[in-house]
Amino acid sequence: MKPLSIAGIVLIVLGLAALAYQGITYTTRETVVDLGPIQATAERQKTVPLPPVLGIVAVAGGVVLLIAGARKPK
Repeated sequence: MKPLSIAGIVLIVLGLAALAYQGITYTTRETVVDLGPIQATAERQKTVPLPPVLGIVAVAGGVVLLIAGARKPK
């Protein structure tokens, strides 16, 4: 396979994943109370939203790369 075709497939997969999940969620551990030897921590989930336009642009770019990789050079 040509490198353009591989890059196009990767972009399409990432774009579809961005459309399906619409955000990245991660967990952080924060110290709530710190009194000498006594500590209390809390786990908090945070989400980084991914706009749907990002997924659409990635899929469209992947399709363009697939088409460009499939063309035969003149």
